[in-house]
Amino acid sequence: MEDLQHFCHDEHPLVFNKDDRRGLHCWGCGERVYGPSYCCKECRWYGAYLHHKSCAKLPLGLHHPLHPKHSLILFPKYNYASVKNYNKCEAYKEDGRWEYNYCCSSCDFNLHIKCANSPLSMESEVHDHPLTCFWKLVKFTCDLCGKEGHGAPYLCVPCHFWTHKSCASCLCRVKVIRHKHPLDLIHSLEVHQSDSRFCQIYVQKVDTNYGLYYCSECNFVAHLDCAMDKENREELKDEESTEQSVDSAAYEVKKHNVGKDGTKIATEIKHFSHEHDLKLIDEGQNNKICNGCVRAIHPPFYSCGKCSLLHKSCVELPRRKRHPLHQHSLTLLTKTLEMCNGCWQCYNGFNYSCTGCRFDLDVQCSLISDILTHEGHEHRLILSNTPYYQKCNGCDSKDKTYFVVPLVDLHWTSNVLHYHLLQGTNNMSIPSFFVILLKITLVNTTVISVKKERNPNHWFYYCADCSYPAHPKCILGKEPNVKSHI
Repeated sequence: MEDLQHFCHDEHPLVFNKDDRRGLHCWGCGERVYGPSYCCKECRWYGAYLHHKSCAKLPLGLHHPLHPKHSLILFPKYNYASVKNYNKCEAYKEDGRWEYNYCCSSCDFNLHIKCANSPLSMESEVHDHPLTCFWKLVKFTCDLCGKEGHGAPYLCVPCHFWTHKSCASCLCRVKVIRHKHPLDLIHSLEVHQSDSRFCQIYVQKVDTNYGLYYCSECNFVAHLDCAMDKENREELKDEESTEQSVDSAAYEVKKHNVGKDGTKIATEIKHFSHEHDLKLIDEGQNNKICNGCVRAIHPPFYSCGKCSLLHKSCVELPRRKRHPLHQHSLTLLTKTLEMCNGCWQCYNGFNYSCTGCRFDLDVQCSLISDILTHEGHEHRLILSNTPYYQKCNGCDSKDKTYFVVPLVDLHWTSNVLHYHLLQGTNNMSIPSFFVILLKITLVNTTVISVKKERNPNHWFYYCADCSYPAHPKCILGKEPNVKSHI
């Protein structure tokens, strides 16, 4: 296959790769690439101008029935910013897609490439008959999700069935990373009038009179678009079938003792992270830091006696595991310095990584479950993955991944908390002589330790005996997950 000179990149040709397995995002459609691709090999940044083969070879212009007056020209979204409503697709009627568009600058008309290439008719798993695209911009109510649409719907004329294209593309069964069983698409769910169901991916109310994904065994419910979102669906990469299985051990036992109850206790091991054998130690160590979780060491732990200390719990971390923040299994590695995709803080030591997607979690975030309780709040907290940024009630930072109190449990308005405030929810918690609190009323708004004004609505450390408040960063430091000379 010949190299391709592409309009998005004038300097170098794009080089063909017949089987790209890195899972990086396509420059054209925004989806991950697995298979034939084009990419710039001269530019030094990772995945430069990466395209699916089909996206790289899109026609530069086309005639479309939704805009018969003029031809539409292919533009990268970022090059079309000078045109009014440049990112609002006339068929999709939503903003914010990071993908190429077909545009008429004279009429301020714009179509995302997926909408421009929608088929005239399609077989759908959500309906018994083929669905036909109605190439007119109309208002309608989708018979599957119940939401109002404004664009080009798909319909079945004999059944008077109208639906969004995205809803027509739904599968009868999907597997999401947030649940252990497959979910089935059902068209409604009978519930008692007083019951309130919420999507356990987005953590927002679900209208049970319309289509949803459901696990009858666990009573797990999800919105159609949440379960169909590729970021939420579980994927199995080719290398996962040949490498270590999920939950496989990260160490080899060299010597062991047998306890009184017959349990084998590993007293000497070979761990993947260290060149020397490690021995089990039951005595305390002062001012020492674990090379895995970068927390204070405490017995029992493993040590080579010279250069490495690991909590027993860190040694027992599985070499591979799945996590609700990522659709691929993650591998336990050691990093010198990296940014965590959960709490967005720098760390070193152990991490769980998907190298193809460049996704990393530090040990603390890898241990946080998608449903948890925290001493700073009376209700359960559930992980919410959304395409929208939400402000944290504990620190005012914004993120798309956060923990939220379901509306059915909610009796107050502050309900969004981000990952970095919840790192004390596992057994590798922050020092026990400080307690983290959510202060509702406050008289003194000055932090004694640094004499700086403190937001009374933010979380903080507090000693009740001494009336001593402090910012979290003043107690933990600027980079609490970084150990020097690791």
